[in-house]
Amino acid sequence: MNGYLNESNFLMVEEGFTTRDLLENLLGELCQGSDQQAFFVADLGDIVKKHLCFLKALPRVKPYFPVKCNGSEGVIRLLAELGAGFACASKAEITRVRGIGVPADRIFYSSPCKQVAHVRYAAKHGVQLMTFDNEVELSKVARSHPRARVLLGITADSSPSAHPAMTFGTTLKSCRHLLEAAKEQAVEVVGISFHLGSRGLEPQAFAQAVAEAQLVFDMGTELGYRMHLLDIGGGFPGTEDTRARFEEVAAGINSALDLYFPDGSGVEVVARPGRYYVTSAFTLAVSVTALEEVPLEQPGSDGRASCITSATASTAPSAASCSTAPAPGLGCTRQVTGTPSSLFPPQRPCPEHLSHSSSLRGPPGHAEDRIADGLELPELHVGDWLLFGNMGAYTIPASPLVAGCPQPRVTFAMSRMAWKAVQLFQGKPAQTEDDRESLCTPLSCGWEMAETLCVPPVFAPTGII
Repeated sequence: MNGYLNESNFLMVEEGFTTRDLLENLLGELCQGSDQQAFFVADLGDIVKKHLCFLKALPRVKPYFPVKCNGSEGVIRLLAELGAGFACASKAEITRVRGIGVPADRIFYSSPCKQVAHVRYAAKHGVQLMTFDNEVELSKVARSHPRARVLLGITADSSPSAHPAMTFGTTLKSCRHLLEAAKEQAVEVVGISFHLGSRGLEPQAFAQAVAEAQLVFDMGTELGYRMHLLDIGGGFPGTEDTRARFEEVAAGINSALDLYFPDGSGVEVVARPGRYYVTSAFTLAVSVTALEEVPLEQPGSDGRASCITSATASTAPSAASCSTAPAPGLGCTRQVTGTPSSLFPPQRPCPEHLSHSSSLRGPPGHAEDRIADGLELPELHVGDWLLFGNMGAYTIPASPLVAGCPQPRVTFAMSRMAWKAVQLFQGKPAQTEDDRESLCTPLSCGWEMAETLCVPPVFAPTGII
């Protein structure tokens, strides 16, 4: 073992006892103790499964987890134990990762806009790999971190919607000028970086990006650089209900890499999968703290008066980190709204119990207190708990306190079988295809922890736990 993670960092789930049981036990204890604070339950076994499947599907690509996606200690410790690298966007994120003992050579300072003080901090702590996409950023690196190894960021996006002022990364026609400027300032350029985000799900878009990266590699080689590192960014799907499955995306990536950077070319490939690792591993539980019924003027279909129920939750899922940007993937929708996938305490669905048109709000005073409108939910009561699945991405910052908003606590859990897989893995990829298959097979076929923590997200709960 590498020593980043041990059994004191999570709850061990024994055989026959699932994380669903754990979630219900925690809710039962909170209800008895009148504690209405929101909390997360994180299935670390889900992350183990994702990591092993990543290595199997993309054997040439080393993952660097973007800490801004989920800065919780349990996630960082687990991925460090599994041998992943980390993409840090700030001094705080570098400090958090270095604080648990991750060596500097496993950290990529990936922010395209860096404070000079943060560049100096990276230099002081041995973090050498970083990126630039313009002369201003290049000058910062040249002055403050002369030993840096940098990647030139390119847009790799020629779509009409990609306005130059709205994207990071330089255009293809500007690359030679920036490479020459780096040569004049004695900055060591070692490769190319791009990030397509959701466009990376399209094989044609990814192939175009890799082709452009090869052109810039050739430019750098002509200028005397030893170009050997390609960063293909993130955008990998974190749930199964996306328009492209991860295995399909991986097949497109492998095809493009084999064409433009074949195995044996001496080029190391890295990626920054964030949502892929953590989205499905986290469930958020929030309590109903207030209710208001708003009568409607028109009667319902049964002739009786109708009303809208407005419920206030103990935290807003879309603002769990008090960030200014919405966290996608909440509940059933892909916008800023979210839908609870289950309710607690347990209630039995009954045809005689009518659903109510409901709105959900977070704590008053927060910029993102609006969670969802127009939901058809069972009758709610103060003290009920709403469960939101797929809540692992961009809901937990590296800093425990942002804008005065206390962060919901996280209970990390892992099955004994998943823990054994971590112990066997020891941060090193399996040496043969058979070895990788033996590690991935029990995970992908299902083990005691493979069941998700909540029922699948739906517009209105179909089951009550």
